[in-house]
Amino acid sequence: MIFRQLFDQTSGTYSYLLASRRGGEALIIDPVLEKVDRYVQLLRELDLKLVKAVDTHLHADHITGLGVLRDRTHCITVMGEQSGVDVVSMRVTEGDTMEIEGMALDVLYTPGHTDDSYSFLLADRVFTGDTLLIRGTGRTDFQNGNPRAQYESLFGKLLKLPDETLVYPAHDYKGDTVSTIGEEKAFNPRLQVKSVDEYVDLMNSLNLPNPKMMDVAVPANMHIGLVQEEVKRKGWAVTTEEGLALLGRSDIVLVDLREPREREKYGAIPGSLHAPYPDLRENVQKGGMLYELAATSGKRVVFYCAFGERSAMAVQAAQDAGIALACHLHGGLDAWKKANGPVAS
Repeated sequence: MIFRQLFDQTSGTYSYLLASRRGGEALIIDPVLEKVDRYVQLLRELDLKLVKAVDTHLHADHITGLGVLRDRTHCITVMGEQSGVDVVSMRVTEGDTMEIEGMALDVLYTPGHTDDSYSFLLADRVFTGDTLLIRGTGRTDFQNGNPRAQYESLFGKLLKLPDETLVYPAHDYKGDTVSTIGEEKAFNPRLQVKSVDEYVDLMNSLNLPNPKMMDVAVPANMHIGLVQEEVKRKGWAVTTEEGLALLGRSDIVLVDLREPREREKYGAIPGSLHAPYPDLRENVQKGGMLYELAATSGKRVVFYCAFGERSAMAVQAAQDAGIALACHLHGGLDAWKKANGPVAS
């Protein structure tokens, strides 16, 4: 396994790059905007293809690198279902598995620091965001934070993991890089409480100043979505109403870019072909499934995904590859459902 812990000194943020092998797919957790050049350089040096960029929660102390990494690498952006950001490519929730080639992370909903906080468990280690820090826990006094919810996330989930589980947080301000669940149980002063009420009183009495970047970072991080209007302006998008009128037409092929887990959980547009986004480049090149389908049948390819991000990137790639009739469903399956479009299980 390839594992890199990267640090942004200005905000005290740790970012984590993971891959199962050189030359394979990679995932990054909690990237920082100012470090994107470094991430891209490291991906190139290790011959990795970034396929997912993930934030554990809506950050208040730095601007996320999710949007820029998506634009530069065409990766999928991922956050929790509760996040209030405008658009990400994929949303996850408790019990899901976040997968890349040769690697799968279990998704844990761990609110308290914010109401959209998640942790990600990979075999012997857990990435805890700001929920559990090394000898500390994330503050709970803004962004719908809740010390009672955090107590449950800590004592009901994270601290029930095996003691030897490595703890990798999103921040540290003292120079510590890693801990374990057992260490935090024994030595974390905020965990030495006898009840949830005692924890609530402790967290409510901290009286911490707001993060220096909060007024800039939170608004910026709320608007990381790909601007689909540009694709629409080029004439490469169909609205949900237009999409409904295309159903059943013999000259149209609907292509679902989502992962199998998403299709199983949320359903699919009836009659759509499944061609997952990670295989897109291969599929739209000459000799690829979608290229040959469009070339031999003359069908118009209509991509869709969860919220329109992957399909917007896909239609650009298809156009670049010479599939001139390619377009995408603006707003994805989310907009389709809101327009009462049919969905098959």
